[in-house]
Amino acid sequence: MTNEFLGTFNNSVNKQKWITIPASFKKKFSIESQEMVIVTIGSESNIAIYPLDSWNEKIASLQTGEVKDKQLLVNLRTFANAEQKLESNGRIKIGEELLELAEIKDKVVIKGEGSFISVWNPERYLEFRNRVLEEHKKTFNSLDYQ
Repeated sequence: MTNEFLGTFNNSVNKQKWITIPASFKKKFSIESQEMVIVTIGSESNIAIYPLDSWNEKIASLQTGEVKDKQLLVNLRTFANAEQKLESNGRIKIGEELLELAEIKDKVVIKGEGSFISVWNPERYLEFRNRVLEEHKKTFNSLDYQ
């Protein structure tokens, strides 16, 4: 099983629509994933990159789920690119359709999401982060951390 992805990194998209997965994320891929990934639509108008073993686990759980799970399965598959291998330097190609949906042009934020990696338009990521921070402040206090 692939290890947990955590953290955020700023990066760019080159002219051929390639992005580079940070080396610290690349190291977390399991042997079973063979550094193969599935790139699909994310939950917040972003892009989700699943290592192959995490993708297979997610698909298996959605297949046995409720109606909402099965709809998510259809959506993930609808927008998924064919599986591809990470290049030795960590580069992967992102399809034009997904880049357009996520409104990504030349800069990206790459964020660890536990079992997968998300790729964001930097402005959208900042809006999302600020929304989460405001909810966090309303919900938790220092006692919750003890």
